[in-house]
Amino acid sequence: MSRVLLTGNGAAAWGARLARVDYVPAFPITPQTEIIESLASWIDGGEMRGRLVTLESEHSMLTAAGAAAATGVRVFSATSSQGLLYAMEMLYTVAGWRTPFVLVNVSRGLSAPITLEPDHNDVLAARDSGFLQIHCADCQEVLDSVLIAYRLAEDSRVRQPVLVNLDGFYLSFTREPVTVPGPDEVDDFLPAFDAESIAFRASAPESQAVAVLGGGPYSYFRYETHLALLNGLTVYDEVAADFAERFGRAHPAVEAYRCDDAEIVLLMMGSFATKARAAVDNLRDAGQRVGLLRPRLLRPFPAHSLVAQLVGKRGVAVIDQNISMGKGGVLHAEVASVLYGHKDAPLLVSFVGGLGGRDISPEEFFEMVKVVAAAAQRGEAPPPRLLYTEDELREIRKLQTLAHVERNSLGEG
Repeated sequence: MSRVLLTGNGAAAWGARLARVDYVPAFPITPQTEIIESLASWIDGGEMRGRLVTLESEHSMLTAAGAAAATGVRVFSATSSQGLLYAMEMLYTVAGWRTPFVLVNVSRGLSAPITLEPDHNDVLAARDSGFLQIHCADCQEVLDSVLIAYRLAEDSRVRQPVLVNLDGFYLSFTREPVTVPGPDEVDDFLPAFDAESIAFRASAPESQAVAVLGGGPYSYFRYETHLALLNGLTVYDEVAADFAERFGRAHPAVEAYRCDDAEIVLLMMGSFATKARAAVDNLRDAGQRVGLLRPRLLRPFPAHSLVAQLVGKRGVAVIDQNISMGKGGVLHAEVASVLYGHKDAPLLVSFVGGLGGRDISPEEFFEMVKVVAAAAQRGEAPPPRLLYTEDELREIRKLQTLAHVERNSLGEG
């Protein structure tokens, strides 16, 4: 076991290396390319066994990943943003094949307009595909989550692909001290993949294709996939407990920070939750009973854990780093659905922030707590709001004015 400085991308690559993956189908896209470059360098230098193949697109990459996993080998791949969308057809397909492998997504805001900074609309577009989803807040979690994801994917009660998500730039290119476990330690935690009945031999070829199904059988087939993901709740808890016992790092499906006596709770996913954690400490120092709740596991949705932590609180600020056009924050809607009907459910207030990597300042966390406390006192939630300052709005209006002047001048020319 060693302690080294790693980027989030480097941590993801080390997770795949320690998992002793057999096959890496790849296609580069910013900001995940460093993951594939690291694996390619290790394989080329003889430091890592396995085969890396570059494909012509993310669609082909996911097809190759699913096909390889269907032969009983351990598969890893990575993508980001538009690449994940390009592969979207195959996300549903390989999940329907029930092929266990791990895909890392480095979140980046979607076009248009184009941005290189992160938000979660890319990964949340895949939430209904049949992939399990684990969301990371720091580089250590990235490495650990890749290892946990393989145990989760390959468990006979699940047998589904797992997507591990980290925020682009905020984590992908940020170096943090990361504990890298030794290969023997990882082998004890994550033995070689037992493919059970999954196999492919040229001497005895057998098709594993999925037949064309009518409505009745199709419905049952899809529901079985749903049940497999629900099994993931129990399996994740078991795997995370085993990981904590072996390595001393706890990664529960829902992380609760200073929530036991909290009246107001901040609820969010991803690396920006580290900013919320610091804000909670500052608010606690000021005498306010505030906590932080962070789902690591998004699919399957850890409904029971969230309800257990939230029922009885006064109010919750749900901070979404995404926006479902025409509806609002995805996480807010999901949390509201599991709290519906509980007598002591807290008041939920929806905030959308961090789109395209836009920062969320400490002062904004403080203001959100004020808004939620006032709303809880009134017993009525305000409309969802975008985190935005007056200075930012003035800058946007200035740009709009300049663009209008430029269009008029071009028209006159």
